[in-house]
Parts: sequence; structure tokens; C-alpha cells
Amino acid sequence: MTILAQETQHAPPAQRGTEVRRHELAAFLRSRRERIAPEQVGLPRGRRRRTPGLRREEVAQLSAVGVTWYTWLEQARDIQVSVQVLDALARALQLDASERAHLFQLAGAVDPSPAQSCPSVTPAVRSLLEQLEPVPAAIQNERYDIVGYNRTYGLLLCDLDAVPPEDRNCLILSYTNADWQSSIVHLEEAQRLMAARFRAAMAGHLGEPAWKLLLKRLRERSPDFCEAWDRHEVVAHRTKRKEFLNRYVGRLVVDHTDLWLGPEVGARMVTYVPADDETRARLEKLQQIALKGRGELRDQPHTTRG
Repeated sequence: MTILAQETQHAPPAQRGTEVRRHELAAFLRSRRERIAPEQVGLPRGRRRRTPGLRREEVAQLSAVGVTWYTWLEQARDIQVSVQVLDALARALQLDASERAHLFQLAGAVDPSPAQSCPSVTPAVRSLLEQLEPVPAAIQNERYDIVGYNRTYGLLLCDLDAVPPEDRNCLILSYTNADWQSSIVHLEEAQRLMAARFRAAMAGHLGEPAWKLLLKRLRERSPDFCEAWDRHEVVAHRTKRKEFLNRYVGRLVVDHTDLWLGPEVGARMVTYVPADDETRARLEKLQQIALKGRGELRDQPHTTRG
């Protein structure tokens, strides 16, 4: 038995768990590094390369971290690793969503990036979203990340398919996306209430990196959000009746409903049920436009403002 194994065997359970995770992290990083050919990341292979994939110094260079520090990671040294470095390593090693989640879990960290998937969005839930057409419906998490939506919702406030996944967040869109903003009839009131609801929700997540990162992004990108945030307003309720001005079908009056997907506060299905027959007819038209595909959208904007 090696000295390390002996020390691990006699260590307290929590320490043993941390030790095992460090070695799993080291092995995982090596395996991901060795599978990437230099040509995949724009590096020359050279004639004297013995490593099947990238060298340690190349990973360090691509992720902008020190070579010694990265080497210590692969040696399972007891060092602290920040979420920013983990994010850089995930990008440099071209990890997919599952691998990225595994990396952060092994490092004992919370991924601060906006959610692009949600365990609650099962195939059955996606089918339900489709069945609700032409009612616009989406799945949001507590941070207002939009992690699933049907076709009608995808064209309700902007062309959501054209928005990068990391920006598919109702707060980000409400404060920074011109198309989204122009579709909300009472924009200033909606922005103020969203900031107040976000402050109320964040009280239970003050130390979580993902929430802190979202707040940082909003403060950096929107003076209007900073002004609303600095009011320290807190509300828990949502406005049930909403008015939108869709670029393809015109004015829509809808009733907003939240349907929680589990017994605890978390992911929810947001629906906008038409409040009158005219809105229902216009939503049906919007659904048909969405079904035709994005390629034809630019040819049929709606110019009626009422």
C-alpha cells in the first residue's frame, strides 16, 4: 500500500472524500486533455510530440492559467480552484454540458454560467409545451433562465432562437434586448417589478456563484437595472394581466400563470393564456408563422400598433 493510500485510509471521512474527488478531477482532466488533437484548437502538431493529445502547457496557455498551477491540478494537489478557472478549463478542453457539470462537481464548485438545461424539462414536459400551442409557454428556473419553450413563445417577444443560450434570461432580455423591450407595453413597470422580484428571490441564494454572476452581468450591462436595483424594492407577486405588442400579429392581452414542476420552489412553467378572442386569433396566427420557420420571418412583420 502506498503512503498516500495509507494516509487516505486513516483520514476522517470528509477528508477522504475530498482526496478521492481531487484524484478523480486529476484523472478527468488528463483524459479530456489527451483526447483533443492540437489541430482542433489551432496548434501545430510538430514532429516530436509524444502526448496523444494536448500538452499540459498547451492547456494552461489556452485557459490562461499558470503551467505549474495546472500541473498541480493534474497531480491532485490540495489547492483551491476558482469557478473562473474551471470555466476557462471547460472551454479550453471543449467539454460538453454533461462533462462541464462533472468537472464542477468534482471540484466541489457551483457552475456560475446561466443554465442551458434543466432536469425538470423532461421529454414529457417538452411534449406538454407543444400541446399548449398556440398558448405561449416556457420553462424558467428561479433565476429566470429560459430553459425550454414552445414555438409561439419563441416569437412572442423576440426571435428567441436567435438569442445565444447564455442570454436567454428574462432579466437580461428585459434590460438589454431591444426587440424584447419593444414588445412590452408597460416596459418601465415590468422592469421595476422584475428587479424587485429578483431581489426577493436572491435572498435565499446570496452566496451562490450563478446568482452573483447574473447580478454582476446586469449591473455591468444596464444602467436602468442599476437604478431599479438600488431602490431595494422587494415584491413576490407577479402581474397577472400583461399586454404585449408583437411585431408579427400586433397587440396581445394575456393572463400570466406559473405552474410549478415540483413540490419545492424551482423550475416553473410560465404560460400566457389569451384574455380575449382577438388575442387568441392573433396567437393562432403567430403559431402558424412560427411553424413556417425562421427563414420567412423577415418577410412578414406586422405594422399595426393596436
